[in-house]
Amino acid sequence: MEKPNNRILSGVQPSGDLHLGNYLGAIKNFVTLQKDYECFFCVVDLHAITVWQDPEVLKDKTREVTAAFVASGIDPNKNNIFVQSQVPQHAQLGWIFNCVARMGWLNRMTQFKDKAGKNSENVSVGLFSYPTLMAADILIYLATHVPVGDDQKQHLELTRDIAQKFNNDFKTDLFPIPEPLIIGEATRVMSLRDGLKKMSKSDPSDYSRIMLTDTADKIVQKIKKAKTDPKPLPDNKKDLENRPEAENLISIFASLKDDTVENVIKEYGLKEFSFFKQELSDLAIAKLEPITKEMNKLLSDITYIDSILKDGRNNARSVAEPVLMKTKEIIGFLS
Repeated sequence: MEKPNNRILSGVQPSGDLHLGNYLGAIKNFVTLQKDYECFFCVVDLHAITVWQDPEVLKDKTREVTAAFVASGIDPNKNNIFVQSQVPQHAQLGWIFNCVARMGWLNRMTQFKDKAGKNSENVSVGLFSYPTLMAADILIYLATHVPVGDDQKQHLELTRDIAQKFNNDFKTDLFPIPEPLIIGEATRVMSLRDGLKKMSKSDPSDYSRIMLTDTADKIVQKIKKAKTDPKPLPDNKKDLENRPEAENLISIFASLKDDTVENVIKEYGLKEFSFFKQELSDLAIAKLEPITKEMNKLLSDITYIDSILKDGRNNARSVAEPVLMKTKEIIGFLS
């Protein structure tokens, strides 16, 4: 089986409205990566149902994520854009990996502990075994690289462990050991109301996040109300320590501008937050407004969205099926 050299798999959940964290932490980076890699971009609806989803809303959000991919600049003619559940090889390899992964490995996953909280006995089995399906998402395409944020590093380490154990157990080199790609200045976008919490659609405060569907006025309002400390902006990166809200806003600005945190500090150091927030608002509107308009245009033509997903599904299946068949052969399943 021919092995790829530069293949990426990454995905976004269709479990709610997309916000700035989804864009800066994932989708914006996908646009950059498509220039140098063979890319598989997945709407991960199987992961979404680890918690309950309204069926009609799930359908709408699946198309919305697809529209966001394309509106942000991902070319559907050059990349594979598809829905996870429409490629059954993901789930089949996921079960095999359930039998490769060890309970101790999954018990150490901090993201499960964070999401389950004190209710760990009452959450779905799917939420617990989420990382083994994520490993299958990656390895079913023999992906060599995976763009990850800080909160996904541990899951990628588990994927590497599963690939290594499978290869060792069956004396094969089928699965690559995928490398992480951590790019951009805003690898983890934090809440506008609390710089120690990740930006999330589940936060009760609408002012904690900027949505891709927000109007220009709404973006200005949210950034104006963003939490800061009483000091002016720092004039060196070291002074960002213990100033999480300042660090978050500066990182967001740097990522939106395709610049470095150091350069932003050099330009705005010692200026007041009121001035910086206005500059950030103008930049966010300039970057996000065209995406929002294009998303709305795409979502008015569901037939086109579905045609992109159909082509992506067919391409993804054609790559995934030989890998699954080879895996079954190695294990000893009858063909």
